[in-house]
Amino acid sequence: MENKKFSAADILSGARMILHDLSIPELYEEALTNKEAILAKSGALCIYTGKYTGRSPKDRFIVDTPSVHNLVSWSNNVPCTEETFQHLYSKMKSFAKNHKLYVSDNYVGADPEHKLQVKCITESAAQHLFLKELFIRPKEPPVTPEDFTLICCPSVKANPLKDAVHSEAFIIINFDYKMVLIGGTKYSGEMKKSIFSVMNFILPQKGILSMHCSANVGKDGKTAIFFGLSGTGKTTLSADPNRSLIGDDEHGWSEHGIFNIEGGCYAKCIHLSEETEPEIYNAIKYGAVLENVVLEPKTRKEDYDDTKYTENTRVAYPLEYIPNAIHPSIAGHPTAIIFLTADAFGVLPPISKLNPKQAMYHFLSGYTSKVAGTERGIVEPQATFSIGFGEPFLPLSPLKYARLLEQKIKKYDTKVYLVNTGWTGGPYGIGSRMKLKYTRAMITAALEGQLDNVTWTSDPIFKVAVPDYCPNVPSDVLEPANTWSDKAAYKKQAAKLVGLFAKNVKKFKGEMADDILSTGPSL
Repeated sequence: MENKKFSAADILSGARMILHDLSIPELYEEALTNKEAILAKSGALCIYTGKYTGRSPKDRFIVDTPSVHNLVSWSNNVPCTEETFQHLYSKMKSFAKNHKLYVSDNYVGADPEHKLQVKCITESAAQHLFLKELFIRPKEPPVTPEDFTLICCPSVKANPLKDAVHSEAFIIINFDYKMVLIGGTKYSGEMKKSIFSVMNFILPQKGILSMHCSANVGKDGKTAIFFGLSGTGKTTLSADPNRSLIGDDEHGWSEHGIFNIEGGCYAKCIHLSEETEPEIYNAIKYGAVLENVVLEPKTRKEDYDDTKYTENTRVAYPLEYIPNAIHPSIAGHPTAIIFLTADAFGVLPPISKLNPKQAMYHFLSGYTSKVAGTERGIVEPQATFSIGFGEPFLPLSPLKYARLLEQKIKKYDTKVYLVNTGWTGGPYGIGSRMKLKYTRAMITAALEGQLDNVTWTSDPIFKVAVPDYCPNVPSDVLEPANTWSDKAAYKKQAAKLVGLFAKNVKKFKGEMADDILSTGPSL
C-alpha cells in the first residue's frame, strides 16, 4: 500500500530545517555543537543513551494490517493498531516542525540483487553518524525513491494510556507504509535491529535465508557463519586476523552465497583490550561511535572496564576499519556453521559436532544465556531460548527460517558445530568463562580441517559428538564434567538444562518431525 500522507516526503515537508547527507566531519561538528556527544581520546564520538542502554523488546511493535496479518507470527511479535501508528506519526510530524532533521539515503544488503534503499531521518547528528557507519553508503546519491523509511526521534515520547503502548519508548514497523518509527529511546541498536527485522520479513519470502550471524572467509575461499545472540561472541570470533571478515551480525544466504546485510559493525566494548581483541580495539578511532563507554574526565581516555552506565557498552564502526574485511561483503556458500551459546549452567561441551537433524534441533532451540545489559532489566546471565538465535527479529513464522536453513545445509553439505563460549568448571558465579584463546583454537581447528581425523565421543547427556583431541586445547577442557570438582553438582545442573530444552521444544510438536525433536538432550 502506498500512501503519501505517511511518507518521508510528508515528514520532511514541514521540518524546520533539513541537513541532508552530511559528511563525517560535518556530523562530528553538529554532534559536538549540539552537545549530543563527547570526543574521546581515540577520536571516536561517545554518546550516552540515558535509561535505555539496551533493546526494549516490549516496546517493539508491528502494525497489524490485513496485508500482513496472516504472514506475521504473532506468537513472538507484538501487534499494534493503525490508529496507534498514525497517532505517533503525527507526533513525529509535529516535532519536525520545530527541529532540524538529519537525512541520508543508505542501503542494506551487499548483494545488488537483494539490496534495500532506506531513507534515514534522525533528530540527532551522532545517531545519524551511527547509521551511516552501520548501513551501506552509496557511492553516488540514489536517483530512485526509497524502499523503506526509518525515522528516529528519541525526544518524541509516547503516552502509554493515550497511545496504547507500554511505555514512553516505541519501535513500530509498518509494512504497508514501509516505515519504521522510533521514539522515546536513544539506544542506537533499536535502529539497526528494526531494519534487520524488515529484511527478515522481505528476504525469506524470496527464498533467501536472513540470519542473525557473523561471517568470515579463509584464504582457501571457505566461508564460515556464526549464529548467536548478543554476548555469545559473534563479533569477537568473526574478527579473526587469519580470515577475512564478511560481517559481524546480519547476513543473507541466497542462491549466490552469503552477503552482509550491513556495512559496519556494532561490537560490545565491555572489558575490551588490544591484547584479546585487537581488530575491534583498533577500529575505535575517528569516525567510530562509542555508546555508554565511560571516559576519564580530563583526558577523555576510554575505560572499557567501567560499568557505570551499563554492561552493554558498544562501538559502531564501518567494515573498512577492520583491516582484513572484504569488499563488497559477499562470499560463497558456507562450508561450516557455528552455533554459539553462552551456557550459564556450565555443562555444555565447549565444541561439538551436530548431524543435520541435531542442527535443526539446536537452531529451533537457539539456547544461550542473556548477558547483563543487552536488554533492560537483565543484570546477570539468564537461560533463554531464541529460535534461530534471533527470535525477537523474526516477523515470519520461525519454522519458515528453520526450513530454509535445513534446505541449504543439505544442498551445500555444510558442517555444523555447537560452540559453548559460556562457563566451565561450574555455573555462573562459581565457574569461569571459557578462555577466548581456547574457543579460537577450537573454531580454527574445525574450520581448517584439523578435527576431520580425530576420534569423537557422544556426550551421554547432550548426545552431541565431542572431539577427543583438539590442537592447543587441554583435553580435560573438552569434556565439561572433567572441569567440575563436584560431579554431583554437575549432574544436577545438567539435569536442569535438559529439562529446559525438553520444555522448550514441546511447542514444535506436530509442526516439526519427531526424528528432529528427539535428537535433543536427555538423561
